[in-house]
Amino acid sequence: MSDVTPFVVLSGILFTIGCVGVLTRRNAIVVFMCVELMLNASNLALVAFAKQHGNLDGQIAAFFVMVVAAAEVVIGLAIIMTIFRTRRSASVDDASLLKY
Repeated sequence: MSDVTPFVVLSGILFTIGCVGVLTRRNAIVVFMCVELMLNASNLALVAFAKQHGNLDGQIAAFFVMVVAAAEVVIGLAIIMTIFRTRRSASVDDASLLKY
């Protein structure tokens, strides 16, 4: 077993938990947190593989994923707060009603 195997397994478990949360939950904030969990799982895998190969490419990619995730947090929370203000609910089903 390689020394990065536990990190890759943990990354897979976290990504699976995030996928299940996105597919089963109806609250927009919980879905948003599950997407962030999936992004962090991919960061963990990138850093683990970068350590295995001995270069910094995976860590640089993980840094850029964190930058994009930070922008996603700002935009996503603004959209969720707008939906909550207009519909008084953070349900994903209410987001489809914004076009009417």
